[in-house]
Amino acid sequence: MALDNFNQITKLDKSDVYKSIETLPDQIKQVLEDSRLIKIPREFNKVNQVVVNGMGASNLGAGIVKAVFADKIKIPINITPGYAVPANVNKNTLYIISSYSGNTEEPLSVYKEVKKRGAKIIAITSKGNGKLAKLMIKENIPGYMFKPKFNHSAVPRVGLGYSVFGTAIMLDRAGLFKIKTEEIKDIIASMELWGRELRPAEATKFNLAKQLAPNIYNKTPIVVGAEFLMGNLRVIRNQFCESGKNFAGYLSVPELNHYAMEGLEFPKSNRKNLIFFFIDSGLYHPRVQKRVELTKKIIKENKIQYLEYKLTSKTKLSQSLELLQLFTWVTYYLGILNKKDPATNPWVDWFKAELR
Repeated sequence: MALDNFNQITKLDKSDVYKSIETLPDQIKQVLEDSRLIKIPREFNKVNQVVVNGMGASNLGAGIVKAVFADKIKIPINITPGYAVPANVNKNTLYIISSYSGNTEEPLSVYKEVKKRGAKIIAITSKGNGKLAKLMIKENIPGYMFKPKFNHSAVPRVGLGYSVFGTAIMLDRAGLFKIKTEEIKDIIASMELWGRELRPAEATKFNLAKQLAPNIYNKTPIVVGAEFLMGNLRVIRNQFCESGKNFAGYLSVPELNHYAMEGLEFPKSNRKNLIFFFIDSGLYHPRVQKRVELTKKIIKENKIQYLEYKLTSKTKLSQSLELLQLFTWVTYYLGILNKKDPATNPWVDWFKAELR
């Protein structure tokens, strides 16, 4: 299917996911405008850890914040999705309950136990009739309830502007670090410009995302990155699986250099089935940059195909958002090539129905 046939794209994309991706900069802009309404009690800065409970797309924003701002946030951020509450959660913990829909079973299930432990609880969810929004009102839980007016499709994984910056603003308001608003405004302007080159209306010969997606078609992509982009790697993996309907994985440098390279030779089908995608950055540690180049040589020696993309933005945050914007489109176009609606999750929906 030609990615330049807009009618064919919209025939598959019944929920207009493409509109949500186009308005990612507007999502971020909305969070900045809403930030004056986000109130976190002053005493919440007296914590020694942050714990985030959110499933799937609802923890991806926290993952990006954790990685990008690792050199600014002086206490650990632990993402622990599920039904269990870690033993170290106590009165010195800032506990974030995250659910885009507000109805996610796992994070809602821990509220009573976390409250019993005396943790300082905040939450992030969309406005509406969700259980978490109702709980925030009933229990007077501080945090951020956003109206997702720039996520037309209501698909959480393409509404990450709310998740990333909603989480970041809450941590800022809790006194754990400071957001540089002017930097974010500059990034929004850059995203708006580049976004025009990636949208469906732009022809393949001028559209990097459309150029990349066919190279990944019918392959199992393994995305490789490092350091401040680890949160992005998790996002890319999820979006490949959900939006692209295409299984994917990720590896990090330097960790992969200590084990993964020895697994490339077998099975022999690796040469046919795998494709590595290296995310390069001049902001990586110099030794990491050298390791990445050597790793590419090993991939090539094993006769496995690889792609590479060098981030061009100047800061860690801007590179993270550059990567987020690009791969949200790449995975969207891969879903179109796979002739699937990028909004739907039929197996996830079946699974949830069977759990009832």
